[in-house]
Formats: sequence, C-alpha cells, structure tokens
Amino acid sequence: MRLLVAVTGASGSLYAQRLLDQLDPSVHEVHVMLSQYAPQVLATELPEGLRLRAGVQQHSYRSMNLPFASGSNPPDVMVVIPCSMGTLGRIAHGLSSDSMLRCADVMLKERRKLILVPRETPFSLIHVKNFELLLQAGALILPANPTFYHRPATVEAVVDTVVARVLDHVGVPHDLTHRWCEEPE
Repeated sequence: MRLLVAVTGASGSLYAQRLLDQLDPSVHEVHVMLSQYAPQVLATELPEGLRLRAGVQQHSYRSMNLPFASGSNPPDVMVVIPCSMGTLGRIAHGLSSDSMLRCADVMLKERRKLILVPRETPFSLIHVKNFELLLQAGALILPANPTFYHRPATVEAVVDTVVARVLDHVGVPHDLTHRWCEEPE
C-alpha cells in the first residue's frame, strides 16, 4: 500500500508520530510531508523531532514535482494528522496552493481515501460547513477524540486510541488497543 502522511501545524504532533511508528516501510510504501508550520509545532511538542523509520520518504510541501501531485499517480491513502482547521478549510474549498493541498485535492478527485484528523475544539459553524463539504466530496473526518473505556495509563495510550481508529480505516492491522467487549490478553 502507498501511504502519504501529512502533518500540519495543528497541535497534536504525537498523533502523527504514533501513526508513523505503526507504519512499516518494509511492508508499505510510506511518504511524509510537513506543512509550512508543522516544524514549529513539532519543535515545541516533540523536542527530539519527528522520528522517521528507515525507508520512509519525505517530501517538501513547496514542490509540485512529486508523484502524488498528479491524478495519474495518487497514493492509496492520505492521512492528514493532525489536521489544522486552516488546512481542512483549504482542502474543502479546493485551494491547492502547495503540494500538500494539491495531494489532498487529487485524493478527492480520484476518489481515493483521504482521512483528516482535526484536533480542534470547539467547532465553529464554518468548521462544520467545511466538514460537510469534505464528507460530501468523499473524505473521512476522524476527529482526535480518544476513548477511555480501557483506562489508558499514559498520554501515548490515550493517543493510540485515535491512531488505532486511523489504522482501522487505512486497513493496517495493529494491536494498539483492544476492541470494545474484547477480553484483554
């Protein structure tokens, strides 16, 4: 599977890190792209930086010379995690002013899986209208709303409840959390 993980400047860098930790580049072709503001937030939230496994390919949001900027070569899945409301709004309105936005636009027009993971609260009416446009266009909105029924004991375990749902929708098996009514090992 060809996967593109896009990281924006929204708070929640740990969501991106934990997702990337679960994607094995020896099994899947994994690509990463950071938005213009992502490095600033990453420096604050992950002082050691985003850890990429060997084999993960990184692309610049400035270059349109990458495979996924064309409908003739889209990835199988694109996940924007965390997804800022600015990025979400620009995707909803088809504003492809950089390669990250263009890749998301390609995913929608080619009817490929686009998963957006916003981490914002509360939502404004503008956010909800943008959600509506994206849902109608075929995107999956998967807010970073963790679950607590299995009593996560660490921040990572809380984050993993969201990452597990992302992986479920990507189609990548995982053992991050147990399922509802599933007996823990």
